[in-house]
Amino acid sequence: MIFITAKFRVKPEYAEQWPQIAAEFTEATRAEPGCLWFDWSRSLDDPTEYVLVEAFQDDAGAAHVQSDHFKKAQRDLPPHLVATPKIVSTSVEQGDWSLLGEMAVPEQG
Repeated sequence: MIFITAKFRVKPEYAEQWPQIAAEFTEATRAEPGCLWFDWSRSLDDPTEYVLVEAFQDDAGAAHVQSDHFKKAQRDLPPHLVATPKIVSTSVEQGDWSLLGEMAVPEQG
């Protein structure tokens, strides 16, 4: 799968509304064939920083960046940002989340 993490630094005046600002893009991406997940989190240390964790089946990544909603997001989202988002993108040999064995939780019976 293609695994991507991106950091978005949102202008302070838009920080509270960012989930709504990005909602159309988020919903459309989640509906794409081959999208495994597309999840936003907000930094605990910086309320203007949002982190996007996304994954696609290997053959779905190209279609994502060519989609109409991606092109719309390229136009609509940057005016709300302080800087160009930072990204880590890689391919990994798995198709879902693995368990974090070092923090295993005993099964509840």
